[in-house]
Amino acid sequence: MTYQPPASEPPVSPAPLQYAPPQPMNPSDQRLWATLIHLGGIVFGALPSLIGFLVLKDRGLFVRDHTRTALNFQVTMIILQVAAAIITMIGSFLLIVLIGIPILVIGLVAALGGAVLVIVFSIMAAIAANRGELYVYPAWCTITFVH
Repeated sequence: MTYQPPASEPPVSPAPLQYAPPQPMNPSDQRLWATLIHLGGIVFGALPSLIGFLVLKDRGLFVRDHTRTALNFQVTMIILQVAAAIITMIGSFLLIVLIGIPILVIGLVAALGGAVLVIVFSIMAAIAANRGELYVYPAWCTITFVH
C-alpha cells in the first residue's frame, strides 16, 4: 500500500538536485594551498600537485597556476628518477665487466641531482607562493605536460 497525501495537501514534486559551482577561495587560502602543494612534493612527489590540480583548479587562478607548474615539475622529476634508476641498474649489471663503473656513477649522480632539484626548487616555489607571487620552475628542468 502506498502513501496517499491527504486531499487538503497539494502533491509535492521533488526538486531536481543541482550541483553548486565551486566557490572561489580567498587569496590567503590560495596562498596556503599553493605553499602546501609545493612542500608536499618534496615528500610525496607528484601526488599533492595532482590532487591539488584536480580539486582546486576551479577555485582560483593563483592556486591553479601553482598546482599546474608544480605538477609539470614533479612529473618531469619522476621521469628523471626513472631514467636514473634504469641507468644505475645497467651500470650495476655492467660493473662485473668493469665497464659499468662510469655508467653506475652517472646514474647515481642523476638520481641524487634530481632529489636536490626537487628539494631546492620546491622550497623556492613554496616561499614565492607564500608571498603571493607566481613561481615558474626553470625551463631546463621542467617539461610542460599540463597547460
